[in-house]
Amino acid sequence: MNYFDTHTHAISANTEAYPPQPLGGTRSTWSQQRPVDIDGLIRNLDAAGVERAALVHASTVYGFDNRYAADALALHPDRLVGVCSVDFLADSAVENLRYWIEDRGFSGVRIRVSDGTTKVPTPGSGVSDERMDAVWDYVASHQIPVCIQMHSKDAPKLIDVLESRPGMTVLLDHAGRPNAAGGPPYPHLDELGRLARFDGVHLKVTPPALSRLEDEPDADVTEVLRRLVAMFGAERVMWGSNFPASSGTLAELREGIENRLWWLDDAARAAVLGANAARVYGVAVSAR
Repeated sequence: MNYFDTHTHAISANTEAYPPQPLGGTRSTWSQQRPVDIDGLIRNLDAAGVERAALVHASTVYGFDNRYAADALALHPDRLVGVCSVDFLADSAVENLRYWIEDRGFSGVRIRVSDGTTKVPTPGSGVSDERMDAVWDYVASHQIPVCIQMHSKDAPKLIDVLESRPGMTVLLDHAGRPNAAGGPPYPHLDELGRLARFDGVHLKVTPPALSRLEDEPDADVTEVLRRLVAMFGAERVMWGSNFPASSGTLAELREGIENRLWWLDDAARAAVLGANAARVYGVAVSAR
């Protein structure tokens, strides 16, 4: 199996070179309790047999200062692609994004619009805030994948963005936080299902996504995952370990997700675990 982990983080112990300045002013708990630098991330990728990974800039540590992730990409271009963060509401947003993408080697960008906490406030009115139009136009025209952290109830706002940019590539962090409340027939899954008509929308299955489903007393996790795959197709689903924000080794996190996808056939499993991300990020993946 050729693995491509779409959701990892790394932070530096050198706080002088890379000073913390977290979004919302409060540093993430995981970065204080189980920090992992780029060397530790590469060791975990090796131990897990993961060939490629997306290094997602840790905005709850560094805000919009992407330098540590950029320096890590320069050290490991054969292993990592990068996902940066910029202030989508800033007048200089496109200029900033162009710098990190074109000059510093990032392949994608991430925006947090609703993550269920008050630590990172929603920017503006969310993804459909008209001040973000220039950024959406830039990423759509340059085919830059956008990772969006949001709740499924926010799908109508994302639809407003996609209606005029139907080919934009979107990766929904933590599977878009699907709402499985109430159990079968899972009517709230249709919130995400409305996005399935846009071919560029993908779901990232991560430990937080699975934990959210496991916490719903009436939800069958396997059945919910089956329904999401049926909505979007296996070719638009991918996995992410969320390491080290989720506890455990990367190998343990990968195995936990893989065990939840036992019901996929071999071709679909290969797509979800590696091929889809390689296609989206335009890189090759070979077994280690």
